[in-house]
Amino acid sequence: MAHLTHQDLYSLEQYARVRDGFRARVIEHKKLRRVAIGDHAALYFEDALTMQYQIQEMLRIERIFEHEGIQDELNVYNPLIPDGCNWKATFMIEYSDVEERKAALARLIGVEKAIYVQVDGFERVQPIANEDLDRETEDKTASVHFLRFELAPTMAAAVKQGAKVLAGIDHPHYQAEVVIEEQVRGSLAADLD
Repeated sequence: MAHLTHQDLYSLEQYARVRDGFRARVIEHKKLRRVAIGDHAALYFEDALTMQYQIQEMLRIERIFEHEGIQDELNVYNPLIPDGCNWKATFMIEYSDVEERKAALARLIGVEKAIYVQVDGFERVQPIANEDLDRETEDKTASVHFLRFELAPTMAAAVKQGAKVLAGIDHPHYQAEVVIEEQVRGSLAADLD
């Protein structure tokens, strides 16, 4: 997938006019990009559309309209767009109760290294995690991690041909595995071009 450029973005004025419709489109799109792994964890697979939305919202909130500021946002979010041989995902640990979340984050140190995807017939693929910065301390992990899953060409080809894909976590304090739903798998297959 190509990275986003200034030409792919709406001006602040244009975005104000199209925001509601664009936001609705992105929300629908994201439904095909989320994979729940157990009750308290999920992968949100990113692509050019999800990153365009993120950039547009940041530009709107921060009232950024100058070329350099827009380029800064592009530089931050473009690395989260898959490049044709990988999947990039935001991993979130999701507990609605604050105290329960705090306890879980203390137990789940290293969870970002325990996540995997597995294409049917191939070995598990562990992610490259948090390339921008370390997101854990000796006392706890973060509730959000950024992951990159590098797929071999044979794995990518199998996904595009309809192979089943699993996502899971194999951590001493959190074990879960799911088969990625067909519609979601199809959406993710489109990232592998």
